[in-house]
Amino acid sequence: QVHLVEFGGGLVQAGGSLRLSCEVSGPTLGVYVMGWFRQAPGKDREFLAAIKWFDGRAHYTGAAKGQLIISRDTTRNTVDLQISPLKPEDTAQYYCAAKFAGWKFPPSADGFDNWGRGTQVTVTS
Repeated sequence: QVHLVEFGGGLVQAGGSLRLSCEVSGPTLGVYVMGWFRQAPGKDREFLAAIKWFDGRAHYTGAAKGQLIISRDTTRNTVDLQISPLKPEDTAQYYCAAKFAGWKFPPSADGFDNWGRGTQVTVTS
């Protein structure tokens, strides 16, 4: 019951900053946890971070350590991911996803069953 659309990707320079956004919609957003993932060509999908919509509690997996800030904006209905500083190895397709939150936190990478189509981030040296 959650629809997600990512935007904000593009061609960016290493050392810079980027904010990705995921527009979310649905009748019961408060029962979901939203996450950001990425997948580079030839590599496995990587779970980056997640946030509970209801209270904004954030979780970081340790991927891209020190580079990420996840947040949600209840006025814009977005889940945002800030990446700074950008590195060439951050080049990937970035996806937003959601699943029922329940009471367990932090969430695992499993069970995300609502996905956006992704937005490409390409970091140049």
